[in-house]
Amino acid sequence: MESGMSAEKFMKEALKQAKKAVEHDEVPVGAVVVRGGRIIARAGNYKERSGDATRHAEMLALTKAQKAVGDWRLNDCELYVTLEPCAMCAGAMLNARIGKIIFGAYDTRFGCCGSLMNLPQDSRFNHRCETVGGVLEKECSEILTEFFKGKRG
Repeated sequence: MESGMSAEKFMKEALKQAKKAVEHDEVPVGAVVVRGGRIIARAGNYKERSGDATRHAEMLALTKAQKAVGDWRLNDCELYVTLEPCAMCAGAMLNARIGKIIFGAYDTRFGCCGSLMNLPQDSRFNHRCETVGGVLEKECSEILTEFFKGKRG
């Protein structure tokens, strides 16, 4: 695992992607994929602009990382995301064999990396991902809270 300082550094980069998503009226979730201590992929949510429910930040970052690596397997990579991944994204991370998932805010409604369930640690799958939650949790939660306050009026 990256040191606590590095984890915060990479989460700050994911937060930058979340802020870019807000500029396009997207739910502010950002993700980065790290390999060997450097960022190889960045993405923010793109669901509203694309009209595609699968265009979550994590899904886009995984696709970009796979292109950068030249392989669908990302077992030596870490994915940093500002919000706890949903079932779709956690499943994609398992399928991509991501080495580690680090997220900021917990999601008690849809989170599948510990809140509702813990897909990456389920022993019934042939791969498990180490998962760490709560990195820069306050900052990651605040951007979401502010976004939805604005939506509600």
